[in-house]
Amino acid sequence: MLACCCGTAACSLCCKCCPKIKQSTSTRFMYALYFILVTIICCVMMSTTVANEMKTHFPFYEQMCKGIQAGEMCEKLVGYSAVYKVCFGMACFFFFFCLFTIKINNSKSCRAYVHNGFWFIKLLLLAAMCSGAFFIPDQDTFLNAWRYVGAAGGFLFIAIQLILLVEFAHKWNKNWTASANHKQMWSGLLALVTLILYSVAVAALVLMALFYTRSEGCLSNKILIGVNGGLCLFVSLVAISPCVQNRQPHSGLLQSGVISCYVMYLTFSALSSKPPETILDENNQNITICVPEFSQGLHGDENLVTGLGTTILFGCILYSCLTSTTRASSETLRGIYAAPETEVARCCFCCTLDGDADAEEHVEKRGGQTVIYDEKKGTVYSYTFFHFVFFLASLYVMMTVTHWFHYESAQIEKFFTGTWSIFWIKMVSCWFCVFLYLWTLVAPLCCPTREFSV
Repeated sequence: MLACCCGTAACSLCCKCCPKIKQSTSTRFMYALYFILVTIICCVMMSTTVANEMKTHFPFYEQMCKGIQAGEMCEKLVGYSAVYKVCFGMACFFFFFCLFTIKINNSKSCRAYVHNGFWFIKLLLLAAMCSGAFFIPDQDTFLNAWRYVGAAGGFLFIAIQLILLVEFAHKWNKNWTASANHKQMWSGLLALVTLILYSVAVAALVLMALFYTRSEGCLSNKILIGVNGGLCLFVSLVAISPCVQNRQPHSGLLQSGVISCYVMYLTFSALSSKPPETILDENNQNITICVPEFSQGLHGDENLVTGLGTTILFGCILYSCLTSTTRASSETLRGIYAAPETEVARCCFCCTLDGDADAEEHVEKRGGQTVIYDEKKGTVYSYTFFHFVFFLASLYVMMTVTHWFHYESAQIEKFFTGTWSIFWIKMVSCWFCVFLYLWTLVAPLCCPTREFSV
């Protein structure tokens, strides 16, 4: 344990019965744990419920707040400004390691030892950076400037995830079509999954039309649902058009099915985040329209809905961070793709094949979980890109928890209350995703002299 916290040894569990763990996996798990810890602290800082409970149940709460110079009732430790400062420290932590780990090719260098070990020291460094942000002079100028940095980083994080989603759709189709000509099973699976994806997309479109529109009013919802449904149909037709098929034989309906499902999800998420519309009924009473009637009852227990929804959301953020930091993903963002002849059709095509890595090069047993040092000859993932994605994720969490541009009235209990900024961010993300996919289809036609591979 001491070698893990204050030395270069990889982290592992104390129980011998636990399965083997790779050094690359344990390192990413530890950084993810730090990220989760700071994210939980940010959510607590935005919770009025937690603040009120602490005031009620802590007998020396006021004295403690004055002792740490956080205000009479610890007002400096709650609200959007506190979240901005904590996330500033976390972002600086990951950005520092992003620069520190540039051009590390294996785990034998001194910098790689720092990246893969010294966890207690790095935890102290993270805590110092998050705490030090509260002592930055001229807080108003800092918060105003940092807000724009956070927005830019949050948008870039969204863009990276959309790029990798499009790449995932192309990779999936190319991998399964690689053996479709030789084995009928893959052709059948391809057709079945494509049918399921389009069935889900069409069902989502119909349900949104039923629950988010009505015969009178809801014009904006009708337009948005119609436009996004039309875009899905358009990209599907483009994907199977003869001109695209001639340049990209691997293009097909599976990719457009994935994109269509994601577009429908973003459309639903955007409509759910839209501020409610109200009209006067025949009794001159305000009634809410353009939202499902049952959704009003679901928000009866705001704490339950917020807790469950926030857990799912940040679980997705964490999953995106970890899956987008593989070497294949970082190379995709630089335009480097695997050669088509190296593709081997398999269900879990996102995972490396057994025996790809030098996993058994060095195995260490210290009385607990067995650790496999799998990066002696080369790194499994890009250290720099890994920290850069977590740097952007820190900014995205900061903006998401504080309701983006509605930060002054933000509370974690009202996390799913509709705001126009969140609505338009999700809707623009939806259109940007369609544009990215469409560009991968038409780019070879627009630039015939260039070589494109997806």
